Amino acid sequence: MPNRVLDDIDSRLIALLRNDARQTAIDLARRLGVSRATVQNRIERLVRDRVILGFTLRLDPGSERQVVRALTSIEIRSGDIRQVVAGLRGIPEALAIYSTNGRWDVVVELVTEDLAQLDQVLGQIRDIVGVSHSETSILLTRL
Repeated sequence: MPNRVLDDIDSRLIALLRNDARQTAIDLARRLGVSRATVQNRIERLVRDRVILGFTLRLDPGSERQVVRALTSIEIRSGDIRQVVAGLRGIPEALAIYSTNGRWDVVVELVTEDLAQLDQVLGQIRDIVGVSHSETSILLTRL
């Protein structure tokens, strides 16, 4: 995708969709002061240009089955980042992988069914060639 600047309508449309992606094109058009066709065309363009990568939903944490969520910070030996990221992508429990700055090179968001599975996943991460150190924090309560 070319690095294009979003105009005011695109930015406002994205903000409305972030709040509730199930709003109808008619409702979005009314709020933005544009036609329904304009909203539909802009959403299609934003998806095609990969500005919008997908639509999702948020659940009340209390409604989900109990899971263990954790953040694992990883230090990678110089030159091994591609190999480590490829290894992390092969772990289904790795919900998201983020590059970062500071002491850690990568932060991985993990979701497992229980502590035993988390322990197993952490072992898999430590076994990836190029991982030199890691530190994991279990997420307790969403504030």
